[in-house]
Amino acid sequence: MGTIIGVLINRLSRIVDRIRALEERLHRQEVMNIEATRHELEVLGRRLRLIYLAVTCEVFCGLFVGLIIATAFIDAFLVANLSSIMAGLFILAMFAFISGLIVFLREIFLAVNITWESMR
Repeated sequence: MGTIIGVLINRLSRIVDRIRALEERLHRQEVMNIEATRHELEVLGRRLRLIYLAVTCEVFCGLFVGLIIATAFIDAFLVANLSSIMAGLFILAMFAFISGLIVFLREIFLAVNITWESMR
């Protein structure tokens, strides 16, 4: 999970750097095709939101896993049966994990499509 978050943060920083570079070019009016640059900025904005959402999902997954571990330790020392809470937390963790991967996949499709468009 940590590796996935690292990959997502790396992609996020590259998108932010590209947005900054394009906005600086637009501001200095160094762009040949303003419409194409604005379209790229729009796509980068969508990719940024998707990566942010994927990071959020993966962080929630990590939090749920931490809560599962804490609940397991509490369950071991108390007489209470917390297995249903741990099961619920596990389901939430898996939902967050899978959701993050799905959003990440969508961002990858968006990145590939914009690359294909620019090659045509």
